[in-house]
Amino acid sequence: MKAELIRIGNSRGVRIPKPLIEQCGLGDVVELRVENDRLVISPESTPRKGWGEAFRAAAEKTTTAPLGITGNNKFDRRDWKW
Repeated sequence: MKAELIRIGNSRGVRIPKPLIEQCGLGDVVELRVENDRLVISPESTPRKGWGEAFRAAAEKTTTAPLGITGNNKFDRRDWKW
């Protein structure tokens, strides 16, 4: 498919047909980069996207307390003074 560059102030723009936007999953903000003399337009990436779901899934699989803290251990029973 060919597209014509249109003038937008001092810049140029490309109209992207709706089917291509949907197929690529583009939103209102995109990322632009040059790779091998080609302009690449990709969906906006967000830092740490999906981390919340990953942490929740990991927590469901964990049988011990966070960081391996189990509470009452040998040190706690013998040496610790409150």
